[in-house]
Amino acid sequence: VQLQASGGGLVQAGGSLRLSCAVSGTDASLGYMGWYRQAPGNQRDMVAGISSGGSTNYADSVKGRFTISRDDAKNTVYLQMNSLKPEDTAVYYCKWAGLGGSYWGKGTLVTVSS
Repeated sequence: VQLQASGGGLVQAGGSLRLSCAVSGTDASLGYMGWYRQAPGNQRDMVAGISSGGSTNYADSVKGRFTISRDDAKNTVYLQMNSLKPEDTAVYYCKWAGLGGSYWGKGTLVTVSS
C-alpha cells in the first residue's frame, strides 16, 4: 500500500490550499483515511479523519475551516483548507488504516505566511 500526498505550498494567511492523497495497492474505500500534521519540535497530531462510511472528525483548531472528503472511485482523500493561519504551518501527512494495517504517505509541506 502506498500513499502519495500533494498540494502543499506557500500561502498567505487567510488563503486556501487543497491537499490530495492518492492511495494505491488497496481498495481505499474499505478503510479509514486521515490527515495529520507535524510542526517543527511538535508531535504529529490528527487534523481530520473520515471513515469508510463517510463520518468525519476534526481537531478543534481546524473546525469550520478545513473539510475532509474522499473519492473512493479515485482512491483519493482530500483536505480543503480555508482561512489558513500561520499556526497551520506544518508537514501534512495522510494515513490509511484498514484490516491490512495502517500506512502513511510522505508528507507535504504547508507554509502559511503572516
